Parts: sequence; C-alpha cells; structure tokens
Amino acid sequence: MNLNRIDLNLFAVFDAIYTAGNLTRAADILCITQPAVSNSLARLRDLLNDPLFVRTGHIMTPTPVAQNLIGPARQALDLLRNSVLQSREFNPATAEKTFQFACRDLIEASILPRLIASISGQAPSIAINNYDVDKKNVVNALASGQLDFYTDSNPLTDPYLVKHIIAEDRLVVVGRPGHPAFDSPLTLQSFLSHSHINVTPRQGEPCELDIELARLGQQRRIVMQSHHFLTIPSVLVKTDLLACLPFHLAKHYDLAVSELPFAMQPLNYYLYWHVSANEDPAHRWIREQLLFISQSFRASTAESKRA
Repeated sequence: MNLNRIDLNLFAVFDAIYTAGNLTRAADILCITQPAVSNSLARLRDLLNDPLFVRTGHIMTPTPVAQNLIGPARQALDLLRNSVLQSREFNPATAEKTFQFACRDLIEASILPRLIASISGQAPSIAINNYDVDKKNVVNALASGQLDFYTDSNPLTDPYLVKHIIAEDRLVVVGRPGHPAFDSPLTLQSFLSHSHINVTPRQGEPCELDIELARLGQQRRIVMQSHHFLTIPSVLVKTDLLACLPFHLAKHYDLAVSELPFAMQPLNYYLYWHVSANEDPAHRWIREQLLFISQSFRASTAESKRA
C-alpha cells in the first residue's frame, strides 16, 4: 500500500457507510451526494484491494477486512476530531505553553512584568521567554512560529505582519545625582558641553536623537556606545557622562532627570505578530492580555506628560 495515497476523507466515508449500511443514508450523514460516496468507496476499495462492503438487498454488508478495520479507523477519526477541537480551544487555567518574545529593554522592564503579574493567577503554567532576534530574521521567525511577538520602536512594513502600538514614551536627559548639568534648567549649550553615552541596538544604526541634532547643525560628543538602556544607570552614577533614556525607564533609578532642551518626536513601541496567528486561541488570549496592559501603560504615560 502506498501511504502517500491515503486520503483521510475516505475513512470518514467508510465509517458513514458502515454505520448507515446504505450508500444513500451515508450520503445524508455526510451531506454529500450518493455518487460522491460511491466514488470514495471505489477509491478506498482500490487502495485496500478489498471490496469492503457487499450488497445484500438494500444493505451494504461489511467484509471481514472492513470489520477488522472499522475499530482502528474510528479511533483514528476520533483522535483527529478531538485534536481539531482542542486546537480551537484554549483554557488558560490548564494550558501549558511558553510564549516567545523578542523585546527591547523598555518593554522587558515595563510591559512584560505587568503581563506576568496579570496572567500568573489565570494561567499558572504559562511561561514567557524573551530573547534577542536579529532584525533581518524577525519575519521568518514570526512566520515559522519560532517567535510569537516582536517589539521595536522602528516600524516594520512586511504585509504579513500585524502591528499595534503597545507603548509610548519620550526621551529625557539623565545623569548622576548632583551632576552640575542639572544645577539649573538644562540648555542646549549645556547639554552639548558634556560627554554622552549613546544607545543603539545595532552597530551603524542611526540614532533619531543625533539625526535631530544634525538638523539643528549640532553634534553630541559621544564617548561610549551601548546597545542596552538597562546598563546605562550603573555607568552614569560612576561618571560625569550624560545619556538620553526613555522616561518610564529613567524614573525607576536614582538619577538626575531633565527634559530634552530641544524638540523630539515621542517614542512609539510597536508589537508585531504574524497574520497566520490571528485566529489561534492561545495567541489571541495572550494578545488580549498584552493589549489591555498596553492601554493602562499608555494611559499612565499620558498622565505623566500632563504632570
């Protein structure tokens, strides 16, 4: 037997004929035409090299091969039906699943802790992994299911990715407590007179802050490059360097903080997932938790701006 020729639909027809004992009634059970049932039976007979049913009056009597096959066939069909049903259902209270994220530091420090706190009571066996993925591999990782969610402040334009703003923030200037730059309101001249740490996730990737300064005909003196926001406070407290960090990260540290002395567009952080995951119940559930948390985080961001 060539297993590549097996069509599971044929065994659904086989089960219906065995149950009904008649091709017409089997067609009614399956909601297809009698010729379609006859055609499927002919294909299955050819596949198994056995007549399977012998007509006795108006009744289709199963052969010994059919009698031996019906039990395993029904078990296989039930297993498939149950698997399909389970794939369309998600019970967070009993589900065991790990969601894969690739998030920058702000999201890891702000959104993910809120997510874990929110789901821990509802879904005790759900875990969150957050790891770095090269930007050029993100779309493939999302499409293959290797990655469930990706966040970035830079927009991605792939047509198969769904995008949602998950957080908004603004850059502020930070330095060690007692830094002389913060003795009076920070001016552009004072800002530029000090040395800086620059944060960029990828080598050679332009920094929006420096692009804006270049538009003003200005340039910072950068003496250190880092690809993580979270490491910057420990450097600042030991030096006279300045850095520009997202406000919702900077506020958690004992640092001197000032607004930028020039205008900058706000930071938008986008959550991405692949369109193929839209209808997956588990993915939809965790998405709903994320987007609810995102709304409260964005509301707190707006409140901090008014304050």
